[in-house]
Order: sequence, then C-alpha cells, then structure tokens
Amino acid sequence: MGWANIFRQIDERKYYATKVPEITLAFWVAKILSTAMGEATSDFLVFHVNPYVAVVSGGLGFLLALWLQFRTTRYRPLAYWLLVVMVSIFGTMVADVIHVVLGVPYVISTSLFAGSLLLILWGWNASEKTLSIHSVATPRRELFYWATVIATFALGTAAGDLTASTFGLGYLNSAIMFSLLFAAAGIAYFVFRLNEVAAFWIAYILTRPMGASFADWFDKPRDMSGLGFGTAPIAALLTVAVALAIGYIWLRFQRQSVSATIGTNQISEDFGEPG
Repeated sequence: MGWANIFRQIDERKYYATKVPEITLAFWVAKILSTAMGEATSDFLVFHVNPYVAVVSGGLGFLLALWLQFRTTRYRPLAYWLLVVMVSIFGTMVADVIHVVLGVPYVISTSLFAGSLLLILWGWNASEKTLSIHSVATPRRELFYWATVIATFALGTAAGDLTASTFGLGYLNSAIMFSLLFAAAGIAYFVFRLNEVAAFWIAYILTRPMGASFADWFDKPRDMSGLGFGTAPIAALLTVAVALAIGYIWLRFQRQSVSATIGTNQISEDFGEPG
C-alpha cells in the first residue's frame, strides 16, 4: 500500500477537535525550554552513555510518544508536550549522527534539512490548502504537522551548529542572533501585519537553534566558547524547567476544561435540559 493510499485511508476517518495547543506566551516558553533541554539531554546521553544505546533508546522513546499522541482524539497537554520533548532529544541525536558519524558537513546537512522542510510544507499546503495549525483537526493534517515539527528540529540543530562552529560565531553570538531573528518575526507580525501563518512558522523554526545555542553556551567547555557548566547539571536544570512549564500549561488547561463544563451545564439548566 502506497503512501497516497495510506493518507487517503486515514483521511476517511471523521474529523475531530484540534490536536495542537493555543499559541500563548506559555507555549513559546515551553517550546524554547524544550529545545534547550533536548540539546543538553541528547549531548549528555550520547557522551556519558553508550551512544548506540542512547540513540536507540531515544528512537524508542520518540516512537512511544508519537503513538501516545496519535491515540488521542483532541489536544491533551501531557501527550503533546511529551512528543515535543522526545522530538527535541531524538532530533538532536539524528542531526548529530549525520555530522559526527557520517561526516556530513553542517552546510550540507542544513541545506538538506531546509529542503526537506520546504518539501513537507509544500506537500501540506498542496494537500490541505492551508498551513495554519488551527486547522490541525484531522489525522492527515496532524501527520503533516508533526512531519514539519520534526524537520524544523533537525534543521534548527544543524543551523545552530553551522553558525556556531562552521561560521565561527560561537554559541552565545549564535544564540543572540537567533533571538533577534525570533523577535523580528514577532515584530513583523504585530507591527507590520505579517501573515499569521508565516510569522508562526518562522518563529517556530527559529526557537530550535536559539534554545540549542543557549544550552550549548552554558554546558560546553570554555575552549569551545561555552561557560563550562557541563551537560549533566544543565540537562537536569532544564528538565526541571520544562516540567514546570508543562505543569503550568496542564493546570491551565484543566481549569479551562472545568470552566467550559460548568458553562455548558449552566446553559443546559437555563434551557431546561439535563446536564
């Protein structure tokens, strides 16, 4: 069975509620922290555990998180953010394997990942006529969404290493550069009315090299333009930060769900219907 038939079969299922979160400040904080955490955690596992065991374990964790996310029929914060975290960790591993093990230069890997991302976005738009994440409410659109997310993580990892190492900017300068570009996307949206979809995906792509560059700056040795705090403490600290951010998002989601339920019950009572 070809991919076209698989997509057609999946698309025949009923539509369901959105599978992605509301885009808020908490979303961007959790996203940036998760990218930094994925970078530091991946480096720690690869260099302090058997690298083959680390990559295989990361791959299995990613597949498990993917399975859990696709079992849900609407947005569930814990399942969604678990997959984001595993994409960050495993995506970093894959990008590093391509450079370190296979010897592919960052210029080439960055170009390949950028081309892959553009191809996915083109296919998504050609199939669904939109790239808006607000439309991610069918299985096929969710497949396109996560394929895009995975590609952005791989591209961001390679691009961050490209600017820091190949171009010689160092981790801090790279982090500052990507932060300014991220801010520019926001300014272009709020001030100059840049298209909402374009602004979102530009900012989303930039969060990966920005977060990863900051993580590398903190944990890499001083002779590599880092502060030398080490991967273990930085990975642990960022894991706690990500857990707190996701915990806040989950609690907020729970409160909103309760409020929506109370509102629905109140409406039912007003119209004399059972709750």
